[in-house]
Amino acid sequence: MARWADIVVGDYNYYFDSTALLHGMTLANGWKSVLLVDEAHNLLERGRAMYSATLNPFLLAEVRKTAPRFFKAALDRINREWNRIWRDQEDAYQVYERPPHKFVDALDKFATAVSDYLSDEADGLDPKLQSLYFECLQFRGMAEVFDAHSIFDVSLHQSRYGRAKTRASLCLRNVVPASFLSERFKHAHAAILFSATLQPFDFYRDLLGLPEEVKTLEVPSPFSSKQLAVRVARHVSTRYRDRAASLAPIAALISAQFDKKPGNYLVFFSSFDYLNAAADLLQAERPDIPLMRQSRGMMESERGDFLQRFEPEGQLMGFAVLGGIFAEGIDLAGTRLIGAFIATLGLPQINPMNEEIMRRTEALFPGCGYDYTYLYPGLRKVAQAGGRVIRSAQDEGMLLLMDDRFDSRRIRDLLPSWWPID
Repeated sequence: MARWADIVVGDYNYYFDSTALLHGMTLANGWKSVLLVDEAHNLLERGRAMYSATLNPFLLAEVRKTAPRFFKAALDRINREWNRIWRDQEDAYQVYERPPHKFVDALDKFATAVSDYLSDEADGLDPKLQSLYFECLQFRGMAEVFDAHSIFDVSLHQSRYGRAKTRASLCLRNVVPASFLSERFKHAHAAILFSATLQPFDFYRDLLGLPEEVKTLEVPSPFSSKQLAVRVARHVSTRYRDRAASLAPIAALISAQFDKKPGNYLVFFSSFDYLNAAADLLQAERPDIPLMRQSRGMMESERGDFLQRFEPEGQLMGFAVLGGIFAEGIDLAGTRLIGAFIATLGLPQINPMNEEIMRRTEALFPGCGYDYTYLYPGLRKVAQAGGRVIRSAQDEGMLLLMDDRFDSRRIRDLLPSWWPID
C-alpha cells in the first residue's frame, strides 16, 4: 500500500532502521519523502537500539542442543570463538577494542550454512534457530560498520554452579546513532521533528545527526503558568548516598500536601527500590492515604487497572518510576490528577556501562560527556513526568520537585520555560 499512499503512519523503524522498507523505497523510486517525526526525543534511544546488536548465550546453548547436525560444525565454531573472547575476563562487564575477526568470520560461516540449508529445506527453520540466525546477521552487519560511535562489550552471567556454567552476552552497543540517522535524513526531501521535550537543541542535533544549519523553533506552551504551581523542596537531597535519609522528609511532604488538598497524585522515583522504600514508609505512617504502586513488568491489563483507579474527584497516591509507562503518554485530565511529586533529577544509574558511554560521548563531543549521558536524559524524564499534571486548558495542579539541585539556575534553565518554579 505504501507504493500508492500519500501518507504513511508507522513506527520509526520503517524509515530509520538499517533495513527499513520505506527508506529503501524512497531511494528506489526517487520519492521526495517528507518526514514528520513525532515524540522525536524518543528517536535517540530507538536509534541506538536499531544500530546495536546483542548475542544471547542462552539461545546459542539451546540451539546447539536441538539444531540439525547440518549446523554442528558452524555452531561449534561460533561457541569456540565466543568463549575465546571472554575466557580471561574477571569483571562482570568489560569493554573490548572491537569484535575479533575470527568471531565475525564464524558468524559468516553460520549464515552461509543457513542459506545452504534453506535452499534444500522447504519447511524453513526452527523458531529458535531462526532467532539465532537473525541475531547473527544483525551482529555481523553492525560489526562491518563498527567505529567510534559504538562499543563492543561483554557481560558475564554467573551461574550458581560456578564458572563452568558462566555465560557471556556479547553486544555491539551503539552510543551515537548520528552517522546512521543522518543518512536517512539526507535522503528525505524534508524532515520536521517535534516533541514537548526537545531541548537542549544541540544535544539532539549532535546525537541524531541533524545538519549544523537545522532550523529550530520553540513554540509557546498552550498552557498558562497560572495553571501550575511548581515548588522545590530545597531541604531534600535524593543523591544516592542520601536516599535513606530522604525517605522521611519525602513522606512528610506527601502527607502535608494530601492533608492540604486531598485528591489524585502521582509520585515519581528513579527506581523501583527507591519507590518501594518510600511507599512502605508512607503506608506505615499514613495508612489512611490510599496508595497504589507501579510494579516491574506490569501486564497491559494491570496498567489499565492502575490508570482506572484515578477517578474524577478521587483520592489516590500513585507511585511510579521516572521514564516508565506512567511518566509519558498518559492523559489524566481534570480531577483525575491534580498534582505530582518528583524525587531525583532522573539521572541514569552510574555503572560501568554508562561510564563507558560517557567516555565515548566525551571523546566525540568534548566537554559534553556528562551532560549528554546523564544530565539531559535525566531532566527529560522530569519534564515528561511533570507534564502529566496539566493536560487541558481547564486543568489546574501542583508539582513538587524534591531535590535541592532543582534550585540551581542551570537545572531550571533545562526545564520547561513555562513552569513557574517558586
